[in-house]
Amino acid sequence: MAGITACGAYIPIYRLSRDDIARVWGGGGGGGEKAVANFDEDSLTMGVEAAIDCLGSSDRSLIDGLYFASTTPPYREKQSASIIAAALDLRANIFTADFTDSLRAGTSAFRAALDAVNSGSARQVLVVVADCRLPAPNTEFEMLFGDGAAAFLVGADDTILDIEGASSLTSEFIDTWRTERDIYPRTWEDRFILDEGYLKILPQTVTSLLKSRGLTAKDFSKAVFYAPDARRHTQAARSLGFDAKTQLQDAMFNTVGNTGAALAPIMLVAALESARSGDRILFATYGDGGDAYIFRVTPRIEKMAGKRGIKRHLESKLKLSGYGKYVHFRSLMTWEAERRPPEYSSLTSYWRDRKEILALIGNKCRQCGQIQIDFPRQHICSWCQAQDNFEPVRLSDKKGVLFTFSMDERARILDLPSIICVVDIDGGGRFFSQMTDREPDKIKVGMSVELTFRNLHDGMGVHNYFWKVRPVRC
Repeated sequence: MAGITACGAYIPIYRLSRDDIARVWGGGGGGGEKAVANFDEDSLTMGVEAAIDCLGSSDRSLIDGLYFASTTPPYREKQSASIIAAALDLRANIFTADFTDSLRAGTSAFRAALDAVNSGSARQVLVVVADCRLPAPNTEFEMLFGDGAAAFLVGADDTILDIEGASSLTSEFIDTWRTERDIYPRTWEDRFILDEGYLKILPQTVTSLLKSRGLTAKDFSKAVFYAPDARRHTQAARSLGFDAKTQLQDAMFNTVGNTGAALAPIMLVAALESARSGDRILFATYGDGGDAYIFRVTPRIEKMAGKRGIKRHLESKLKLSGYGKYVHFRSLMTWEAERRPPEYSSLTSYWRDRKEILALIGNKCRQCGQIQIDFPRQHICSWCQAQDNFEPVRLSDKKGVLFTFSMDERARILDLPSIICVVDIDGGGRFFSQMTDREPDKIKVGMSVELTFRNLHDGMGVHNYFWKVRPVRC
């Protein structure tokens, strides 16, 4: 039977204080903070980060499918899963699919992955869930929404989580929604959507599963399930018989925020960081109905060691300088017209160099062993002049050392200064790139850096993804 063989997560490095939001609009912020994606991040790039954390050093050639779940994919008509697969350097002959339009998209993708593995049509399927929802300014959603991602590798062998039962419920109930033309999510009156929606549908889904298996809340070590906010999280737990203090997994509303479709998956990764073999975990999501699963932790949970997961991402953070920076990141205002010509995209060159750009594939000379990173790929080795005698090598999962850098306070980026740097990649190769997620006054030659998949710029309606560098997160 299929189960979860590995997992990983990603939380952006920037945090926005709710008190900073309150100071702009008046009223109380309630304390706490939320995770905010950088200007060059979106649900796709965060998904790549979570997938890298999940995969670690595992054999990527064994993955037969990649499913991406999000209510905020970067394209309305263009598959995101295929871009993530390319960035991860997965085989071309795999099946990719996007799951969207519901907060339950993550478990929809998970169910499809389980079916694929159990049917024998796939050995392993990577499920990536991420959301970067844009709340309307001066609303409750602006205080609540945060950004993040989680990833799970589904397979039949060496599982860390086995599945003991599952149940689903579908519902046409409308509580939060966006139409094709909406920028911000819409909602209805709280008492109706919570009392008639969430607080009935999610408990009904969970109760149905527990009854079918002859279990009660006392049979579980942890309860992991979606909630719109902290108050309703506790309320739903108590209605199901769970002890909110000892069994309920922290939803991180005050440290990360409500991450939409990724909320429950992120909570599951956090729960597994302290799980022990034999623990039974309830996992449930909500949105247009509900999905519920009973997981059993296996002795292979020790494979979680070494992941960044949730704990290390929470510890690694930078404070956003203020609400104005957040407004700029999200383009919530009309700004001065560009003083320099806009950047354009060449789909031809992007396609020609797709392996080098998306997967960051360098070329290692078979004659002298030197690695070079060139766009477009060169035919002559820069060191020994051997011709067409290279083998490809993936560099995106390597770290490096900062060789030199420059700062530009007048560049056309939203997070000044622009830092252009040259990095010596571990194992060989010199990489010229931008630095992101950094504190300018702490940058110095010789510091350790790592690669991160980001949106370099937009042109002609195309998101141009590439690899930047950042200081190594703890």
